[in-house]
Amino acid sequence: MYAWVSPHSDPHPILGGMPHVLPTVLLLACCVAGLLLIPLGLPGLWLMVLGVLGYGWLTAFRSVGIGVMALVVGLALLGEVIEWWLGFRFAERYGGSRRAGWGALVGGLVGAAIGVPVPIVGSVIGAFVGSFAGAALFEYTRSARAGVAVSAGWGAVLGRAAAAAVKIALGLAIAVVGVFAALRA
Repeated sequence: MYAWVSPHSDPHPILGGMPHVLPTVLLLACCVAGLLLIPLGLPGLWLMVLGVLGYGWLTAFRSVGIGVMALVVGLALLGEVIEWWLGFRFAERYGGSRRAGWGALVGGLVGAAIGVPVPIVGSVIGAFVGSFAGAALFEYTRSARAGVAVSAGWGAVLGRAAAAAVKIALGLAIAVVGVFAALRA
């Protein structure tokens, strides 16, 4: 009457009897693409999070549980917080005020958006130029000293570069978590 069925032989509602090849390929593609997007100032960490969550969904969450999901979302959120913090910290460290930190943040976002039409590197250049210009402009409106404003702008550029490095490291951590989840399947 009741036949014993292996837990690995039940067909997935979406994939049918397909093995984990397609979900694994999609996970790896999201991780590689995400790591490539981070230096461009685009939301690569969030693409990687979607890749891990998508892998979980396509495999009926057999190896991606609430802990893995919380970990990858937490790492991505940490990357965003660190990016903002480093922009403020470096602008202030190089003589700027808190206002210069806000200028770096706003300028970086505007610069990245304006630079998008230029293929591949436009958003990167735009984000760096925007961070410099925003920090320098906001600081100059406060202190009216060009030297201080340029120094704050330079700090904002260094902060953006440091933030990209940290986000790449966090992206690698997300990729490792995703790959280990796939290997557990």
